[in-house]
Amino acid sequence: MAQQMNISGAQAAPVSAGGRVVALVVSLFFAWGFATVLIDTLIPKLKGLFQLNYAEAMLTQFAFFLGYLVFSIPASLLLARIGYFRQIVVGLGVMALGCLMFAPAAQLGIYPAFLLALFVMAAGITTLQVAANPLIALLGTAETSHSRLNLAQAFNSLGTTVGPLFGAALILKGGVEHPDAAKLAPEVLEAYRKAEAHAVQAPFVGIAAALLLLALVFWFLRRSAAAPSAAQQGAAFKLSLLRRPRLALGAVSIFVYVGAEVSIGSLLVSYLMQEKTLGVVAATAGQLVALYWGGAMVGRFIGSAVMRKVPAGLVLAACAVGAGLLACLSAGTVGLVSAVAVLAIGLCNSVMFPTIFTLAIEGLGEDTPQGSGLLCLAIVGGAVVPVITGMVADRAGLSVALLAPALCYVWIAIYGVISRRSPA
Repeated sequence: MAQQMNISGAQAAPVSAGGRVVALVVSLFFAWGFATVLIDTLIPKLKGLFQLNYAEAMLTQFAFFLGYLVFSIPASLLLARIGYFRQIVVGLGVMALGCLMFAPAAQLGIYPAFLLALFVMAAGITTLQVAANPLIALLGTAETSHSRLNLAQAFNSLGTTVGPLFGAALILKGGVEHPDAAKLAPEVLEAYRKAEAHAVQAPFVGIAAALLLLALVFWFLRRSAAAPSAAQQGAAFKLSLLRRPRLALGAVSIFVYVGAEVSIGSLLVSYLMQEKTLGVVAATAGQLVALYWGGAMVGRFIGSAVMRKVPAGLVLAACAVGAGLLACLSAGTVGLVSAVAVLAIGLCNSVMFPTIFTLAIEGLGEDTPQGSGLLCLAIVGGAVVPVITGMVADRAGLSVALLAPALCYVWIAIYGVISRRSPA
C-alpha cells in the first residue's frame, strides 16, 4: 500500500550489516504495513458511525496519503542532515504520536479528529520510509535491485496480511450498522459515538507503545558502525528530471497504482458484505481482507524469483493485465466468483510498486535521490483515486466502482511495455 516507499537515500556502495540490524530494519517494513492496513477496517466503522457516504469515508485515505505529498521532500532533506538511524527514530516517534491521537479523537467523537490523527501518522510513516527503504537498498548489489526490493516489500506485506485480522477482531467486532443519527437526541448521539469510537482507539494505542519501544532500540544503535551515512543533498528537487520519459511516466504509474490498490482495499469490507457478493458480517469480511494483502505477500516472494529470469517490464505488464481483468470479472459476476476475483487482485498487485519504482530510477546515477523523492510524491495517488472511486460507488454502486482501479491497471500495463523499449 500499502502502501510504501521511497528510495530517496544516497546511492552508495553496498554495505554489510549484522543480522540484528537487518532484522530491525525489516521489522520497520512490517510495522508500517500493519498500521497502514488497519485503515481498511477503520473505513467501514467510521462510515457507519458518522453516517458517511463512500466519498466522505474515503477522506480517511485522502488525509493519510496527503502526508506523502506534504512530507516527502522535507523528510528527504532531513535524512541528509541527521542520517538513517536518527531519522528512523524521528519517524517512529511521529508515527506513534499519530496513533496516540486516536485516543482524544475517540473522546471527542468527531470525524475530523480521526482525519487529523491519520495525517500525523502518515507524516511519521513517510519520514520512516524515506530512511528505511534506502537502508535496505544499500544492503545488496545494484544488479539485483528489482528482486531485492520485492523481497523486502514481502515483509511489509506480512504486516498488511496480519493487520486485517486484528482490525476485524478489535474494530469490526461490533459491526458497522449504527442507529440513525436523525432519530437520536444530540446528547445521546454524542455519548454513543464516543463509546463506539473507543473500539477504534485500542489497536492504535497498542501500536504506539510498540513503535516507541522500537524507537528506543534504534536510538541506542544510532552510532552503530553498521549504519551507512546519508550523502548530502541539494535543497531543491530537480524538477527537470521529469523530462526523462522513464521517470515521468513512472511517476504517473506510481500515482495510479497506489490509488488503485488503496481504492480496492478500502472498499473490500463493504464489497464482501453485499448480498451480491458474499453477504457476510463485517468481522468476517474484515478477516477476508487478509487474503487480499496475503496474496500480495506471496506474489512478492514469487516475483522476486521470477524477475531473476524474466524482464521486469514484462512481469509488470502481465500482472497489470491480470489485475484489470480480475477487477472487471468481479464487477460483472456475483457470489463466490466475484469475491475470489476481487481478492485475487492482491496477488497481481504484489510486484507492481517496487518494480515501477526501480524501473523509473534506472540510469539516474547521482540524481537517483532526487528522482526517488519525486516518485514518492506520486504516492499521493492514494489520496485522489480512492475519493474518485468513492464518488463512483455513491452514484453507480460498488461493482461499477471497481472499473476505476481497472482503468489504472491499463496504464500500468502500458508503462511495463514502454519501459522495455525506452531508454532510462
